[in-house]
Amino acid sequence: MLKSKEANLSSREWAVLTALWEGDGANLGALTLALQGDTGWSRSTVLTYLTRMEAKGLVIIDKSSNPHKYRAALDKQTCQAQARDNFLRQVYQGATGDLVTAFLREKPISAQERDDLRRLLDEMEV
Repeated sequence: MLKSKEANLSSREWAVLTALWEGDGANLGALTLALQGDTGWSRSTVLTYLTRMEAKGLVIIDKSSNPHKYRAALDKQTCQAQARDNFLRQVYQGATGDLVTAFLREKPISAQERDDLRRLLDEMEV
């Protein structure tokens, strides 16, 4: 569990968690290999991040296995939801409509996406 109610993950923490989610957990060697191409991190750098992230409640370390196995403490959907909520509050002061309007004005959506959005709004009785 996160020690704070809100997770403001850095891009590096997202990278580590994404690698853990994709691999359904990993040992240090496998995780270093997974991250090395995008980050260039050494084994000791990855271990430093894992240790810090464990202290924040983001990573669980299974020390009963040898080598230790690392896994994300939160699922991807939970982290995405927290990131969306943080962004919404920080940038749009919690106004969901303003966020959606800004996205729709700046980036066109497909006809299918438009139909899906209409259906969602109808279901919500907005």
